[in-house]
Amino acid sequence: MVVPILANAFGGRPSVGLLLPILIFADLFAVAWYHRHTEWKHIIRLIPWAFLGIITAALVGKNISDTTFNRLLAAIVLTGIVILVWQDLRSHKMKVPDSGLFAGGLGLTGGFATMMGNAAGPVMALYLLSMRLPKNIYIGTGAWFFFIVNLSKVPLHVWWWKTITLDSFVLDLLMIPAIAAGAFLGIWVVRLLPEKIFRIIIMATTLLSALLLF
Repeated sequence: MVVPILANAFGGRPSVGLLLPILIFADLFAVAWYHRHTEWKHIIRLIPWAFLGIITAALVGKNISDTTFNRLLAAIVLTGIVILVWQDLRSHKMKVPDSGLFAGGLGLTGGFATMMGNAAGPVMALYLLSMRLPKNIYIGTGAWFFFIVNLSKVPLHVWWWKTITLDSFVLDLLMIPAIAAGAFLGIWVVRLLPEKIFRIIIMATTLLSALLLF
């Protein structure tokens, strides 16, 4: 939900650079908590393709207008929503392939989506779902994948897109108390809401925000 909201507030391209340090800060918590629950073979399988997707997105994003960038970002977010809904509807009978071609395709797509909009979560979820990993390993593997990928994007945002600046980083630092407060608020809200209702709320608000980017 945060991706289209920040894009509406700051513009598509600047918002991506603004959000990245925040995600890395959150990744540190996830990696610290779940570092013992990681299957590195899945990360090694995906990372080369993800890097290729990141480089492709860096070249594409550098050479398109802000309006086109916003619309492409919105399309990526909407595609992610479709994937999440599809998973929900077919989770009881899904048979997702786990071939090398499937992993390469998702890695490439995830790399492109994460560089363009920090929006590779649904793609990574689809891959991890296909591996049928236990919950903790699912989270730990995803945490390390995104930590590595997000760190690799920093030089591109600083020197190529120039979307991470001293001013944006200071704003990120100022957000840290709000991020921590949001984390505790999230724990409280999730305890109150049934998971299905919570997911519907998130998808609905994300859909509305993404449509505004068009």
